[in-house]
Amino acid sequence: MRLKNWEEIPDFMKNEKVKVYHDILTKRKTSLMLKRVFDILVSFFMLIILLPVFVVLSLMIKFDSKGPVFYRQVRVTQYGRKFRIFKFRTMIVGADKIGAHVTSNGDSRITKIGKKIRDYRLDEVPQLINVLLGDMTFVGTRPEAVMYVEHYTPEMYATLLLPAGITSEASIMYKDEAELLENAENVNEVYINTILPEKMKYNLKSIKQFSVKSEVKTMFRTIWAVLK
Repeated sequence: MRLKNWEEIPDFMKNEKVKVYHDILTKRKTSLMLKRVFDILVSFFMLIILLPVFVVLSLMIKFDSKGPVFYRQVRVTQYGRKFRIFKFRTMIVGADKIGAHVTSNGDSRITKIGKKIRDYRLDEVPQLINVLLGDMTFVGTRPEAVMYVEHYTPEMYATLLLPAGITSEASIMYKDEAELLENAENVNEVYINTILPEKMKYNLKSIKQFSVKSEVKTMFRTIWAVLK
């Protein structure tokens, strides 16, 4: 996982607030290298171990509704690079064209099997492919849709110094995000103005406190949160 020199950082990210976070990460390049090695090894073995799960869920999704097994929405990762995320499809085809990019409880676009998959966070499992490819990492800021990144403040761009993650402290604290959006008249507006800024406080704090030890701790906290 290469941290670019400040001169190589995309211009849209270059500001004094991002520089503070870049300086912190510059001192932890060895930990960043170990983070990438960990991502490759663990994602590879987990994909092999979870292959039966992929097969079962794929069949359930195909039998439940028409459409592909995977949902491949464009998201944003390190340095603003766009990529297509792998997720098990839990909504009807074309759901992103008839509603917000975030979901709330009772969202009519969610399929019957999709709801069960979401309840156990199994829709996120295919992101192991993105981790292996280098688009994502295990612990890091969740990959946002392009429209939400366009509303980032200058400091929020610091989260793009690292690859997007499968989980994070913000993900744990806001694991019931759908409930918060359930009664919102304008889901996108509430997410951008209320939820995103609060989640970013955790994301930015995690960058300042970055270490391999803290990331392993976050992974175990995530497992415990899902089991609860």
